[in-house]
Amino acid sequence: MNSSAPAADPRRAQLRRLKTIALLMLAAMLAGFIVSHLHGERGIWAWVSAFCEAAAVGALADWFAVVALFRRPLGLPIPHTAIIPRSKARIADSLAVFVRDQFLEPQALLARLQVFDPASRLGSWLADPARSRLLADMARGWALQALDFLDEAAVRRSIQGFVVEQLRQWNAAATAGELLGLLTADNRHQRVLDEGLTRISRWMDNEAVKQRASELIVRYIQREWPKLASTVNWVKPIDEIGDSLAERMAHAVLAELQQILAEPEHPLRKDYEVWLGDYIQRLRHDPALAEKVEQLKQQVIDHPAVQDYVQGLWARIHASLRADLSSEDSALAGHLRRSLAKVGQALQDDPSLREALNQHLMDGAERLTSRLREGVTTHIAQTVKGWDERHLVEQLELSVGRDLQFIRFNGTLVGGLIGLLLHALTVWMRL
Repeated sequence: MNSSAPAADPRRAQLRRLKTIALLMLAAMLAGFIVSHLHGERGIWAWVSAFCEAAAVGALADWFAVVALFRRPLGLPIPHTAIIPRSKARIADSLAVFVRDQFLEPQALLARLQVFDPASRLGSWLADPARSRLLADMARGWALQALDFLDEAAVRRSIQGFVVEQLRQWNAAATAGELLGLLTADNRHQRVLDEGLTRISRWMDNEAVKQRASELIVRYIQREWPKLASTVNWVKPIDEIGDSLAERMAHAVLAELQQILAEPEHPLRKDYEVWLGDYIQRLRHDPALAEKVEQLKQQVIDHPAVQDYVQGLWARIHASLRADLSSEDSALAGHLRRSLAKVGQALQDDPSLREALNQHLMDGAERLTSRLREGVTTHIAQTVKGWDERHLVEQLELSVGRDLQFIRFNGTLVGGLIGLLLHALTVWMRL
């Protein structure tokens, strides 16, 4: 015997056994009826004949009724037989309507959902640390599987295409104008200027800077005026002259910077104010300047280093996500777990939040049920109508055939008892 063959349905053997018992009972009643007639239906045989005759009639009637549900008895074209296969379409429509009206009635579903109080149950469920951890770990596992399914080359191309396209569409000049406009609000640009001047002052007051300035002065004099440098060396070393000039220049610059910092109305501040305001307006409204900024932006976008950086974004993102999600102490999973616990606690503590969530769920369920009712009804009806008739009859008979055979048993016994009752009534009337 092939071990790969499907196991026999035990219902089939049970149905066959019950049919055999019902048939044997009918045969016994017919045999009893014949034997009682052969004995002249006198005495006890009259009672046996009455019982067996009525029992046989009952058995045959119930056999006909049971068989007529599924097929034509003896293959004869008797009206109103083979009820199930002939009425498959009507049964399908009736079943679909029954499911729609009894299980998908919006008001009934909403009433049960309201009693269920899903928001409160959800809050209790999420507030349990073990459950929120379980849910977060499940989400972490799903995210890892999703990372494995992603085609990295395709994702890299998609990210590169998206980022580059967004950069190309970005109006850099207008954005720069808006940023500088924000910078000038509340005199922030003056504070930026103050900070810049302060840093320049610190830089100029640095001894190393002064030394480099002195060296530059000395080299310039020696290169441009070599004779003057030789003459000066007779009077005073040129290095000392360079140091002196560098020191004086530093003091002069520092003094000027301190004056600018101390005077809010200094001419340099005015010039800076006018220049910055004019530049902001040009960024916003000057097509020529906007075109230059756009060209610079396009050059930056097309630079190989920028393209390589954009292509490598997914690799870095993928590696970071995998490293985090692979860890039992995942930061993302921990954040999700804490967020779920907070949501659960909030649902438990805030009745208005529960009420709002329940109302949203009720509204969503009502809309979903209304959309699904007709779709589910049509699906059930079409599915049943598409079933093979013989397969349908076989499956129904295997499901309810056992109970129907007991109807045949009962018909045989009840018919026999009725026969005895009628025979007793006949005997009584003869007295």
